[in-house]
Amino acid sequence: MLDKDAVAAASHVLYGHWRAGTKLAALDPGLRPRDRAEGYAVQAELERKSGGRLFGWKIAATSAAGQKHINVAGPQAGRILAETVLPDGGAASMAGNAMRVAEAEFAFRMARDLPPRASPYSVSEVLDAVGTLHPAIEIPDSRFADFVSAGEAQLIADDACAHLFVLGEATSADWRARDLVEEKPVITLRGESYLGHGRNVLGDPRAALTWLANEVSALGLTLRAGEVVTTGTCHAPLPIGAGDRFAADFGLLGKVSVNFDR
Repeated sequence: MLDKDAVAAASHVLYGHWRAGTKLAALDPGLRPRDRAEGYAVQAELERKSGGRLFGWKIAATSAAGQKHINVAGPQAGRILAETVLPDGGAASMAGNAMRVAEAEFAFRMARDLPPRASPYSVSEVLDAVGTLHPAIEIPDSRFADFVSAGEAQLIADDACAHLFVLGEATSADWRARDLVEEKPVITLRGESYLGHGRNVLGDPRAALTWLANEVSALGLTLRAGEVVTTGTCHAPLPIGAGDRFAADFGLLGKVSVNFDR
């Protein structure tokens, strides 16, 4: 088991590469998390290094394509740090970005706290705690040069490949009355259109949100009012490059876009 000093040292290494936009091959053996619990312990230290209040949470690998992209068997939670959030329609730097992909996602902003508890939260309990639904874009990346072989524990320590995030305006539509499984956002990139699908997000974006709430609860943490949860890509991660504009049209649920600096 990693002791507190090793956890702090591992997070220091990862945070340093994050800030510098550089990559590493792997954490030193004495600092390397060996399971999910140790990975989350290192990740928690990254939050403490952040200058602002936690913006929210992300879920990596909620689709088969996402799992294949980082070579893991299932989803993992990561923190969205306040300094990584970009305005809708804003510009994202490509500096230090090795993954070079973007993802269209359903995001939820919580209206009330969900504290940790022994029994799992149900979908209805979690949805009752939600305030608003937003279209969103995640721009993931890893601090590991070979993220495909980094392994689950190291990727969780690396904040589940969190990098940059764009939150669209809250939808004015009655999203609770809609079947999010069958929502099909249209993504445009370099003159091409791609059709996403709500069912790609752990079968249902609402199920993905509930998974995150229970994962956070199992860590002994509260999913807090005001925090945003983005639930994972509804389409296979799409390659992006400098000069591109990535836009996602969720129909009645709204639109969101980001530009990539040249």
